[in-house]
Amino acid sequence: MVDGGMVDDPILGGWREHRFGMPEERWAWLAGRSAWVTGAGTGFGQAIAVGLMLAGCRVYLSGRRDSKLGETAHLAKEAGAALGLAVPLPVDLTDEASLRAAVSEIAAASPATTLLVNNAAVPINEGTTPLLDMDPTDWSRHMAINVTAPWLATKLLFPTLAAAGEARVLFVSSLAGWHFTPGFGPYNMAKAALNSLALSFADEAAAAHPAMDVQINALVPGEARTEMNQGSEVSPFTVLPMALRLLSQPSGGPNGYAFERSGTALPVASRPAYAQPLA
Repeated sequence: MVDGGMVDDPILGGWREHRFGMPEERWAWLAGRSAWVTGAGTGFGQAIAVGLMLAGCRVYLSGRRDSKLGETAHLAKEAGAALGLAVPLPVDLTDEASLRAAVSEIAAASPATTLLVNNAAVPINEGTTPLLDMDPTDWSRHMAINVTAPWLATKLLFPTLAAAGEARVLFVSSLAGWHFTPGFGPYNMAKAALNSLALSFADEAAAAHPAMDVQINALVPGEARTEMNQGSEVSPFTVLPMALRLLSQPSGGPNGYAFERSGTALPVASRPAYAQPLA
């Protein structure tokens, strides 16, 4: 996305004019806050991290590869983000000790952190019948990254969010969570579980902290050019209008709902779609 020091994504390149569709008040609300984005080295995670930095957020960037996190920091700089907002934070999402160390670092350096984006995920590459053929070890790793890691990251960071008095948490999901396509069974199941995790965590956190402004939601970004989908011509930065809007809602915004990047609110099982307009 960076060519000779120039940002070549047309959506990213014009951000000063359109601010990814963000109202000025909501854009300004993000400035000076701290966020943690997992899977921040590529695709939607990179796009959300860069967008937050352009709005003035300090962003902790986690991912599997240090080099990719460096690319995200470089892309934000080339696009015009202020220096010092990117904080690479490598973490092994399958290792509880590594996650705890990452959360401790965030809490010590940015105790008023209020934003979390659970984006890290892995696809399924097991052939045409993975539910019949997948090795249990591979199954466990798939679920560890796609389901257990976002639960544990949110659980471990929640005391920091609670101390700040507010939480804006996004679980980046997929329409796979509503479908049963053969050959993608474990991924479909993981995203269905992630949807339930997001909405269940939202309700439980709100019940446990009635005085806290809790806004935990699932976001379905749709198809775009990512490592999982190299053939798409759609920019991953198309996720930003909805991602930034949800992360910057004023007090009393949606909690425990699912949305598409288009802004469409989605029903999940017994939970109807969110019916109120977003700020």
